[in-house]
Amino acid sequence: MSENTGCECACTTGKPDAPRPSFLRRGGWVLLALPLWILLYAVNHRVSEWIAFGLFKLTPKSHLGEAVAFFFYDVPKVLLLLTLIVFIVTFLQTFVSPTKVRNALARRTPGIGNALGSVFGIITPFCSCSAVPLFIGFLRAGVPLGVTFSFLVAAPMINEVALGMLFAMFGWKIALLYAGTGLSIAFLSGLILGRLKMERHLEGWVQDALKAPAMGESEEETLTLTLRIAEAIQGVKDIVGKVWPYILVGILVGAFIHGYVPESFMAGLLGNKTWYSVPLAVAVGVPLYSNAAGVMPIVEALLGKGAALGSTLAFMMAVIGLSLPETIILRKVMRPRLIATFVGVVALGILLVGYLFNAIL
Repeated sequence: MSENTGCECACTTGKPDAPRPSFLRRGGWVLLALPLWILLYAVNHRVSEWIAFGLFKLTPKSHLGEAVAFFFYDVPKVLLLLTLIVFIVTFLQTFVSPTKVRNALARRTPGIGNALGSVFGIITPFCSCSAVPLFIGFLRAGVPLGVTFSFLVAAPMINEVALGMLFAMFGWKIALLYAGTGLSIAFLSGLILGRLKMERHLEGWVQDALKAPAMGESEEETLTLTLRIAEAIQGVKDIVGKVWPYILVGILVGAFIHGYVPESFMAGLLGNKTWYSVPLAVAVGVPLYSNAAGVMPIVEALLGKGAALGSTLAFMMAVIGLSLPETIILRKVMRPRLIATFVGVVALGILLVGYLFNAIL
């Protein structure tokens, strides 16, 4: 007489739930890939020596042999380190959005805002190509000009990729030393530039943009673990895909220094006994266009040849934090007087750091 209620219930449930993705599809393969990364990193040195002295039959301790061995050792080492560090950093950055950073920095008192801006610069790195929209976005959100400068100095100079590479290649002492001095430069530079009240030296169109109401921001979505891992993988593809040519160039320069440049020459040029070593390091570093990964092999070779630590750190800071291409991009939003003041203040901080550590180390 009555219909089967069980059949009716089954018909109204629609399609069955999709099966849950497997452990590997949800990102478990990352854990399985880690032992392979460790193995490749462990055998890298032996493989580089086999290529230079076994495959190419070069003479050990010769200039060419040492240069070739350095090149084939550093290329996979730097790329392996960069891949791992960028993956971890990008994964962690999915929990920290630019919106949260801007909100945290807006309307802070001088000093506190500069300190926060410098710290946020470490955990949220931005490349020079994003400097213009980032600069305007921060100012429109109510972030003071000096605080914005602290962030922009810290972001490229002491981002976590640079610190990770320094720690992996030179140990925690040099990494901590670089981070502390870089934070000091970012903090003091932003504080000084903020006190100078140079907002009138922004380009006119930027000042007009600041008067317009800021666009509303949508709610931030909560990402799943799978999506966070996907973001990290995409970050590796984007960053490593863009910087690998600079890494090769940097390693070529480092290999040449390692194999052919006498230790006495580098010690005399960038040694701690010469007054001109620090300004020379900064002057050479500013026109170069590189990043933490690309400049690290050069730093490694300079230190290996007896260059003073202070001069070498000054060179690295100048390359990463005060590059000519970034200055050209910032010209779109700043007038020459503001750019000159910005470059002068940051360069002075780098010089003081170089002289300080050449004197005490």
